[in-house]
Amino acid sequence: MNQDGEINIFKALDYIRDHSKEYAEAKANRVYLEEYRKSKKALLMREAELAGHKTAATQEREAYAHKDYIELLEGLKSAIEQEESLRWLIVAAQAKVSVWQTIEATRRIEIKAV
Repeated sequence: MNQDGEINIFKALDYIRDHSKEYAEAKANRVYLEEYRKSKKALLMREAELAGHKTAATQEREAYAHKDYIELLEGLKSAIEQEESLRWLIVAAQAKVSVWQTIEATRRIEIKAV
């Protein structure tokens, strides 16, 4: 809304358009990291096996405790934060569009009633 309480519909629509690619990239990054996390765990478990950890449970423990896995989780955390921030800003812009539609519908009804 602007200072007069009016919603700038074009600004809201421009925001959605201008940030859709950034949001898509953030989501793609998050999904990639979620999938890569599985591969990284498998690689670290294999590394643990070669280091002498014979059971899957100990290999998994070593993988989860590995600094590379923890760094990957930090990256995933950051990717999720970026994606969610963009998503909620876009949701807010969509809500402004919805409010504008309601206001315009109400105005049309008021004009017909006069």
